[in-house]
Amino acid sequence: MTQSDITIDALGKVGQENAEYLVSLIRSVPGFPKEGIIFRDFMPVLADPKGLNILLQALEEALPVPADEFDAIAGLESRGFLFGPTLASRLGKGFIAIRKAGKLPPETIGESYDLEYGTASVEIETEAVAHGERVLIVDDLIATGGTAKAGADLIEKAGGKVAGFSFVMRLDGLDGIDKLGGVPTSSLVSMPA
Repeated sequence: MTQSDITIDALGKVGQENAEYLVSLIRSVPGFPKEGIIFRDFMPVLADPKGLNILLQALEEALPVPADEFDAIAGLESRGFLFGPTLASRLGKGFIAIRKAGKLPPETIGESYDLEYGTASVEIETEAVAHGERVLIVDDLIATGGTAKAGADLIEKAGGKVAGFSFVMRLDGLDGIDKLGGVPTSSLVSMPA
């Protein structure tokens, strides 16, 4: 991946040098998980102390709504679990895990959705969200929007309200953000699908 493949969105809030450093760590893997898909991998960012710090600072500075307008952060499995709890801790918020189906032992609420390459389901514990709780949903990537929309539907089924969405990466051309119903959304970088 070259610098020209990536557009710096809200990542620019941490300065051009930091933004370019973080972007240099993002890896593209063609043909994964199946032919025709380009997997955008930010695991090298997490392995790099400077990159991880820049990522967390950027997510905090690029919140789609002020921190006092949400009560908790929900992370989508699995890569939303990597930075969601840390961001929640930095902001003094609790963390809600939105898991793949069959991973939670208590009673759950579930939602199915379509992926670029199939279908899946996610769940939350029935008691995970307090009635009226305002929740910011975080994940590494928005592509078609299926996972994020399913997560939002779960928060609402549980009695909460989705305050916004925060993504590290946005894939252009797949219109995923359009599925989120106009809820405030931020992304740090965008890349071609």
